[in-house]
Amino acid sequence: MKIVREKEFVNQYHYDARNLEWEKTNGAPKTNFEVTFQLVKKNMEQKQTSIVSVLQFTVVKKDFVISGVISQMVHVKNRIINEPSEFSKDEVEGLAEPLLDIVQRLTYE
Repeated sequence: MKIVREKEFVNQYHYDARNLEWEKTNGAPKTNFEVTFQLVKKNMEQKQTSIVSVLQFTVVKKDFVISGVISQMVHVKNRIINEPSEFSKDEVEGLAEPLLDIVQRLTYE
């Protein structure tokens, strides 16, 4: 699968202190990463599909929670995608990798 990526976009990024008293009553947050894909355009003539990869995340640490949304426009060359379920697990991981890198850079740098 040949892909052309546009620049990643940070839609939201939150760094919040944990409220442990509130969590006793309402429950503690959980670390979660979810990648979804939104079909933007199928070009049958060029045999290209444009999609937006979207990563929604929550990272729970001892004293704080980081959460947000990061996205990236991706153009898949020489392949028409009708449904995101057509991507293999390895393809999903490859599409999500730059988004995960941004989370790591924002969090640890």
